[in-house]
Amino acid sequence: MSNILSKKIRVLVVDDSAFMRKIIMNILQNDPEIEVIGIAKDGIDALEQVEKLSPDVITLDVEMPKMDGLEFLKQQMSKKPLPVVMVSSLTQEGAAITLEALEIGAVDFVAKPSGSLSLDMHKVATEMCKKVKDAASARVRSPKRIVYSQPIKIGEPLGAKEVLTPEIADKLVIIGSSTGGPSALMEVIPKLPADLDAGVVVIQHMPPGFTNSLAERINKVSKLNVKEAERGDIIAKNRVLIAPGGLHLFLKDNKKVDTNTDLPVHGVRPAVDVFMESAAKIYQNRIVGVILTGMGFDGARGMSLIKRYGGRTIAQNEETCVVYGMPRAVVEMGLADKIAPLDQISGLIKELL
Repeated sequence: MSNILSKKIRVLVVDDSAFMRKIIMNILQNDPEIEVIGIAKDGIDALEQVEKLSPDVITLDVEMPKMDGLEFLKQQMSKKPLPVVMVSSLTQEGAAITLEALEIGAVDFVAKPSGSLSLDMHKVATEMCKKVKDAASARVRSPKRIVYSQPIKIGEPLGAKEVLTPEIADKLVIIGSSTGGPSALMEVIPKLPADLDAGVVVIQHMPPGFTNSLAERINKVSKLNVKEAERGDIIAKNRVLIAPGGLHLFLKDNKKVDTNTDLPVHGVRPAVDVFMESAAKIYQNRIVGVILTGMGFDGARGMSLIKRYGGRTIAQNEETCVVYGMPRAVVEMGLADKIAPLDQISGLIKELL
């Protein structure tokens, strides 16, 4: 990692639109730590450019002729995994495809503010440069491919599971994640049993428009019901609520969740700390807090409060994290009861409950 930090991060920009390539190049070149070393107009071109230029990071569009972004990603990850930041359309279909890309191995994504040809990309310039720099130091691993029992259809309602009248849970699992989180959640939540006998709330750093698709995808492969949280939802036994993108989620005394648009905390909204702190006061020693892969230290304050009230805590280990930031903060502050690889976390949640 030190050699990447001591020189500029070398980026390959992949997009079929010459206009978008130019805009993305300009945004990245304005950052003194980044250098655009090449461009590609489709997946086939991108595979050749990667071979020739060996970039540190790739920015990747999805919809391209000849070979689209997903096919390029599959081929590149099976050949030589590299950090990839998706540049995605903020549509329902775009969200579903982006999540598939994250499952295949992309590190992160930036949402185009207004469709495939976004004239206002300057709105996400800071975010794009930060995510490219974060990606350069990420640990890229080809995630396990998720096998869906039925194909995912865009905009299809949540998978049909028997939904009984929700029963308020007297135990709670809170999972916080950021960069690398969607694919990590796909490994943790589907392994939880149908009779977990606790409510689960997930705070994944994500913009609006993506968390509903994330809930749909996880629901398809899980024994628990998974949905995007809405104001007034109760913490129900054997149900997973995913905090809606762009909103803080917090828990009220009646064990119902609510949302607000208060200022971002640690630069993010939803923030893990906001939900953990509100829930710890209510559930006290009946909480298991879990921090998965992610940049920064959101969740450390919340985990500290969970510990203070007598709850239990788990942090993902460094070796299986895409970015060992959020779990590192928890571990270094001595707040983790258990430090475990990703494939053991579901078992530990059951054990600590």
